[in-house]
Amino acid sequence: MAKKTFFGGAVVLGAAGLLIKLLGACFRLPLANIIGDTGMAYYQAAYPVYVLLLTLSTAGIPVAISRMVAERTALHHTKEAHRVFKASILLLCMIGLASAAVLFFGAAAIAEYVKMPQAELALKAIAPALLVVPIMAAFRGYFQGMQNMKPTAVSQVIEQVFRVGAGLLLAGLLLTYGVEFAAAGASFGATAGGIGGLTAVLLIYLRQKKQIAQGLAQDVPCQRESYRKILGQILLIAVPITIGSAIMPIMNSIDLAIVTRRLVFAGYTVESAHALYGQLTGMAGPLINFPQVLTQAVAMSLVPTVAAAYKTKDMDFLRHNVQLGYRTAMILGLPCAVGMMTLAEPIMRLLYPSQEASAISAAPCLFILAIGVVFLATVQMLTGVLQGVGKQLIPVRNLCIGAVAKVILTYTLTAVPAINVRGAAIGTVAAYVVASSLNLLAVKKYTGVRYDFKLTIGKPLLSVIIMAAATLGTYHLGLLVLGDSWKASALATVAAVGVAVIVYFTMILVLKAITPEELALLPKGGKLVRILKKFQK
Repeated sequence: MAKKTFFGGAVVLGAAGLLIKLLGACFRLPLANIIGDTGMAYYQAAYPVYVLLLTLSTAGIPVAISRMVAERTALHHTKEAHRVFKASILLLCMIGLASAAVLFFGAAAIAEYVKMPQAELALKAIAPALLVVPIMAAFRGYFQGMQNMKPTAVSQVIEQVFRVGAGLLLAGLLLTYGVEFAAAGASFGATAGGIGGLTAVLLIYLRQKKQIAQGLAQDVPCQRESYRKILGQILLIAVPITIGSAIMPIMNSIDLAIVTRRLVFAGYTVESAHALYGQLTGMAGPLINFPQVLTQAVAMSLVPTVAAAYKTKDMDFLRHNVQLGYRTAMILGLPCAVGMMTLAEPIMRLLYPSQEASAISAAPCLFILAIGVVFLATVQMLTGVLQGVGKQLIPVRNLCIGAVAKVILTYTLTAVPAINVRGAAIGTVAAYVVASSLNLLAVKKYTGVRYDFKLTIGKPLLSVIIMAAATLGTYHLGLLVLGDSWKASALATVAAVGVAVIVYFTMILVLKAITPEELALLPKGGKLVRILKKFQK
């Protein structure tokens, strides 16, 4: 099999991820404006619990499928790779059924525990998604293991389209019955999205069935593995990954209990505490998820590439991909972090015009959370590398250490009136800093990779400093010319973001932070290399 870097797959997943996040903005932004911060609190009370159960159901197994399929495909054992896929479908069907039942029948108890009984309907409405999303994840893992990211990308986009359309429609229709019914309607969007995405990936599989059969016909015979052994291997890989993936959702669920209780302890009313929690998780938090879609695409694409290289003992190719992955994470993460820090309040005012007071109040949370973007990007990328080389327990341990720091800081700082809900944001950033640092040391130990500090960090950092200066200058100049109304701020913010993008990528090219060899790996890479050489003359 010809060697294949992760770059092509990362571009496909990254492009799909950006579209998904744009669609997500078309969901969350109108939703927040429709049901307000109290309604968002009910919605967010259901969503972290759903994410936790979904993580337990699907986080580790698709990665295990991807890695096991990639390892077997690298050795041309295509029939064994397909047997991994079939075993995983059965496993995920059973897990999905169990998790859906837990959420649906336990909704009342969960809502009561978090002191939001109005969230019970939202919890029940989102439960059926746990029946279909795990099955969809098995198909995605199989295609990813063959380093074909297009089925995952297509099904993700269709899933989001269904989620946004159904969620907003139902939220609007049910609002007249009360905000808790509207929140439940929004939650049901996840179920509609799961059905749409599963349908899409099933159709793709059926369309490619002939091509898959041709690959199976070219199988190099080997000792056949029993399904029992395959399931054991899947679980051996998946369980540590699942535990690691569940750590932050668990911490977010704990936040739901800690933050509101500690705010009340600090002197806030229950209603005010719910509003502040909604600002953190429903307004500021989702914006942090936007840039990570790009680095998550890098991580997902790295796992099968690294696994295949490690299985065939091609360490030079493995280290090349690790270096490229870390540099990509920094080039993507730094500008997103600094951009959101620079324009935290203007961005919040732009996105939540009908909730301006809440938006301004949430801006400090966005500023703090933005600091963690770079560290989250490297956590994701380095975790993918460690999973690919069979060291899936290490990122779990490292994230556990970070999570402990988060709980301590959140519990302590949130009860300080001057800090309040920002304490939870500080705790989240601390968790990512700790996990990222420990993962970096582990990857160096197990792969022997070395990084060029100047190329990897120095040049992107200088680029973002110049970008930040240009961004601030553009925004304040816009206010000076247009005034300080919401409309003027919105126009100035859009202009500043546009300038930021142009300045950053110009500086990246001028400072030669991207090499011609890296650009050549992208689609239309030859044309991009010619453009780069013009900039660097």
